[in-house]
Amino acid sequence: MTRDRIVTRKELPEDRVETASAGASPLRPQRLTEYIGQPELVEKLKIGIAAACTRSEAMEHVLLHGPPGLGKTTLAYIIANELQTSAPRITSGPALTRPTDLVSLLTNVQPRDVVFIDEIHRMPTAVEEYLYSAMEDFVVDVVTGTGTHADSIRIKINPFTLIGATTRSGLLSGPMRARFGIVHHLNFYSEADLLTILKRSASLLAMAFEPGSLEMVARRSRGTPRVANRLLRRVRDFALIRGTGTLTAELAVGALDLEGIDDRGLDPLDRRFMMILARDYDGGPAGLDSLAANMGEESDVLEDVIEPFLLQSGFLRRTSKGRQLTAAGWAHLKLSPPAQTVENELFE
Repeated sequence: MTRDRIVTRKELPEDRVETASAGASPLRPQRLTEYIGQPELVEKLKIGIAAACTRSEAMEHVLLHGPPGLGKTTLAYIIANELQTSAPRITSGPALTRPTDLVSLLTNVQPRDVVFIDEIHRMPTAVEEYLYSAMEDFVVDVVTGTGTHADSIRIKINPFTLIGATTRSGLLSGPMRARFGIVHHLNFYSEADLLTILKRSASLLAMAFEPGSLEMVARRSRGTPRVANRLLRRVRDFALIRGTGTLTAELAVGALDLEGIDDRGLDPLDRRFMMILARDYDGGPAGLDSLAANMGEESDVLEDVIEPFLLQSGFLRRTSKGRQLTAAGWAHLKLSPPAQTVENELFE
């Protein structure tokens, strides 16, 4: 099932177990100096944090958007640490179902605290409107009573920094987006950055490895640190049981092959999607609903879970007529595209 995929970018219960043993250091970096990748964002945050600390004020609000698993929650913890405040108060858009939920959260923040709202684009409009005055003026207006007995009470709250995270920034309203001082899109990580992250994690896990072994993991991590650390724990177990405990390139490949993850990071569900498109639709174009029915999945699962990495890898393209395999996609399947497909690509 899609929710059990090891290469999913969404957080799994195993991702919350971030220590090798009691008292071990967490894999999650604690400071900006430990954070790998996203150099432009890191520089923006360094300046914003330094300015806020110099003025003893709350840092301006931050909106982070991009695919899951790229470090948005980690950055919330880092910002709180750098501002020398308590741990961030974490919630999500769907959890804030009523304005009172938001009011309860904000009236308990301490000066310069960090509030992190994941999936902020899914916050109800009625709740979002309460957040406007809280972000701008650090007040919330609570309406009591109904009809002619209705009254508004203005409650002052402590200055805070809101960090909003979303995978779909296009669904955010204009007024909400305009209230963030720092807006940044998180990019997928290069293999070099993932390798640096894996070396750090292996050190924290007291894991022995040979040169070239972690490169195998980085190559198949789909540009995502969360996936990289998850795969690292799998190959560590494999090396312990099938080897001497030291990870070699051969053991890394064996562990990842056992999980069905190929040399480009595709898993069986990715390859099944591509194979159905190649076998049943001659490579496309094919409609998303038709593909979903053929695979026995919901269309939004294909669009949100499977397609993004195939598009990123250049194996799939979206056209006005539907989804279509690219020449690279055919080559990865080790199949020859129909002659008509080749002609179409030559003239595009």
